[in-house]
Amino acid sequence: MAATMRAAVLAAPGRIELADVAVPQPGPGEVRVRLEGCGVCASNLEPWAGLEWLTYPGDAGGLGHEGWGTVDAVGEGVTGLTPGDRVATLGTRSFAEFDIAPAAAVVRLPSGVVGPFPGEPLGCAFNIFRRSDIRAGHTVAIVGIGFLGAVLTKLASDAGARVIAISRRQESLDLARLYGAAETIAMEDHWAIIERVTTLTEGALCPRVIEAVGKQWPLDLASALVAPGGRLVIAGYHQDGPRQVNLQDWNWKGIDVINAHERDPAVCRRGVEEAVDAVASGRLDPTPLYTHVYPLDRLADALDATRDKPGGFVKALVTL
Repeated sequence: MAATMRAAVLAAPGRIELADVAVPQPGPGEVRVRLEGCGVCASNLEPWAGLEWLTYPGDAGGLGHEGWGTVDAVGEGVTGLTPGDRVATLGTRSFAEFDIAPAAAVVRLPSGVVGPFPGEPLGCAFNIFRRSDIRAGHTVAIVGIGFLGAVLTKLASDAGARVIAISRRQESLDLARLYGAAETIAMEDHWAIIERVTTLTEGALCPRVIEAVGKQWPLDLASALVAPGGRLVIAGYHQDGPRQVNLQDWNWKGIDVINAHERDPAVCRRGVEEAVDAVASGRLDPTPLYTHVYPLDRLADALDATRDKPGGFVKALVTL
């Protein structure tokens, strides 16, 4: 095989360059994946815009962490994976033709799972759902219906919860209906939304609220919608600076606050495994969520689309 590969490099804020770099070699316990594609994550947007504490240029392929492809080579001591296995990978340099990952961070895809499979964000949704502790009969408000919000709407509604979906765009609310939302509310007026949720819940508010946008106002809104003794699940935040919280309200209502981004690699893997099972069994079809597809040399356009959300946008994928 060739000694070099194409990889995208974040050369500076707002500038992606393609580079020819050495194909990485798997070490002990690692596998090399020939990538088919990689999803674009909202967490890519802060480095794309420019963060003063980051060093540019970044690593080759370095923004990509939602890859899938085929095992190409295995390192010493790897068992259970062989070249030719189709997998989702939790590698961290997947905007490239090849990536290296620990074998424990690679999940085999069964033959029935075809097409794109960005395992990391799907697994993230399943882990958020687990941390949310949503039960049959709960009324669940989900603030922000993008990729995560849509998958969580499906998981919550399938669990027997009544989902109230809140989002800015009508097409997002339509998507929420497709994935099982019982009620939808346009995210336009803070107090009108609270009044509508209060009416829908006969004054009780929601025992579970998931904030899936990552901005200050949605966090304030989500906090206001949680019922006394309920659970606020923060799923949209992406390391882009501090937030203010209404601690007086949190304290008065006695709510639990869950930061639902997992850092334990084993937990991250478990989420991906659950997502694989759900897609393979037909319980979840994420295909309608993959709305914008770009080749690697248009990664900049994919990042801009993720930021600007053109009509019909839910999630961008980059193909290799």
